[in-house]
Amino acid sequence: MTSPPPPLLIVEDEPDLRQLYTLALVKAGVDAEAVPDLAQAHARLRERRYAVVLTDMRLPDGTGLELLRALAREGRSERAIVITAYGSADNAVEALKAGAFDYLTKPVAPARLRQAVAAALAAGAPGPDLAAHSPLGAGSVSSPIQPSPSSPHAASTAAHTARSQPSPPPSTTTPPLLHPAATDPGADSAIALPPETSAAGATPRRMSSASGATVWSAPPAESVPLPPALARLIGDSPAMQAVRATILRVARTMAPVLVTGESGTGKELIARALHACSHRASGPFVAVNCGAIPADLLESELFGHRRGAFTGAHSDKLGLFQAAAGGTLFLDEVSDLPLPMQVKLLRALQERAVRPVGATAEEPVDVRIVSATHKDLERLVQTGQFRHDLYYRLNVIPIRAPALREHPEDLEAIAAAVLAQLTQRDGLPHVPALTDAALARLRAYPFPGNVRELENLLERALALHPGAVLDADAFPLPGFDAAPPLAGPSAAPHGTSPNRTGAGAHMASALHGMGVSAESAAAAITVGAAPSDTAPAPDGDTTATTEPPDAPLPRAQLEALLQRNRWNQSRTARELGWTLAKLRYWMQRLRVG
Repeated sequence: MTSPPPPLLIVEDEPDLRQLYTLALVKAGVDAEAVPDLAQAHARLRERRYAVVLTDMRLPDGTGLELLRALAREGRSERAIVITAYGSADNAVEALKAGAFDYLTKPVAPARLRQAVAAALAAGAPGPDLAAHSPLGAGSVSSPIQPSPSSPHAASTAAHTARSQPSPPPSTTTPPLLHPAATDPGADSAIALPPETSAAGATPRRMSSASGATVWSAPPAESVPLPPALARLIGDSPAMQAVRATILRVARTMAPVLVTGESGTGKELIARALHACSHRASGPFVAVNCGAIPADLLESELFGHRRGAFTGAHSDKLGLFQAAAGGTLFLDEVSDLPLPMQVKLLRALQERAVRPVGATAEEPVDVRIVSATHKDLERLVQTGQFRHDLYYRLNVIPIRAPALREHPEDLEAIAAAVLAQLTQRDGLPHVPALTDAALARLRAYPFPGNVRELENLLERALALHPGAVLDADAFPLPGFDAAPPLAGPSAAPHGTSPNRTGAGAHMASALHGMGVSAESAAAAITVGAAPSDTAPAPDGDTTATTEPPDAPLPRAQLEALLQRNRWNQSRTARELGWTLAKLRYWMQRLRVG
């Protein structure tokens, strides 16, 4: 005999809405109970367990946030969804930070309500059992907008589909209830993400003490392997362990995530790991670089358009929001969005709906948003270049990708993985090994381009120094071995002294080797340099040489990188992951060359 569907608890003070939500869920075959206030909600939670709790933000005897905090404090496994008429960005962010799985804004359509409940059930399911109990089904999490397999929408999203990754094993221990009471013998097993990971990134095991309290025991590193998506985030340093632990804790929620960090630190890898460890892993992962799309095409690319909406729109076109239905949309370099587009993105995030260009009505979308930037969004908010309400909407859960110079102990493992990948790609018979001298040289270099620059260095060394071993001479870095000078007066840009530039790079490397950060080393060089070391400012403007606060890297680092590449701007732009136009812009702003 099939077990009954998992129960849901609705906490809503308006009788009409209680009845509407109950009927919408019962019609779908989901057992739902409704109470009008916080006190009765606590009483019901003492009596039994629920799969999902729907709560209004404002209640007669308290707020929904109080219930969320109580659930989190007692370690309950219920997934909470906040329904509120006060749908401001601050309320939504506060609810998500308090532990809500999702939030809805009144008026809530029955289809949107069933969609959110189905997503919560799928996220809380340890496997197929809980999803099988639900008549909504694991496959119908995005059923209101999920296309049929034969539809053009399915064909367009199939190209973006990411493979599913296994989630951490579920716990079998029932956490303490909100108040001491006998537990329901037929209650579902608890489903909770661990508070932290072990030193190797493995998921701790959950155990019960004699008093019934929940404790966490870290298993041996070899007993629980990392999920494949997390295994791509190489490194056992505290910084990388913290990143993996955060991913495990927040992957199975709907809260927006903002990934920050310098260029080349692997922000997209973090976003892909979040997707692969979430309940949306079987859905598409769609990545878009917001700075790579012309401003006049952004709305059409993100939201789609209707036939005849503008010149050249010969047919309907789905946007990236629709292509990511049921999955994750990754907005890379979100800080590059123009202000008018920021307003439209904010509405799409708040309403969970988009209006294609030329359409008269909005279309619901079911996507999780992960965004990334290498810029300081807080500073952009202060200067008016980025909307503060959109910033708070995106920055619910921040994850910072550490720069490579901040965890040099991981450099050897990262280099070995990159060399293995390059060897396999090129069909080489063996993976070359790095000597101690080569590793010492790489560790002493600040890597302004981070892991992307390391990959380029290793690829060049592998091509120019074939063999079983790569020694220090395979990596001509500033401050170690100066590159052979080019013949002729055009070896360096006008007004730049190669000898003085090399000395500055050597000083930066020496300071970094003594434990001084790259930024401090660059500042020391700038302050201590002779006036002739700095490109003269036009019209005697001595303040023009001051580095702008929004510069992506110090002037000395950019100049050292250009010198290492013999002032080849295309090669330098590739190492930094920049466009050639961006490199030339910052060369002009920083007065390099």
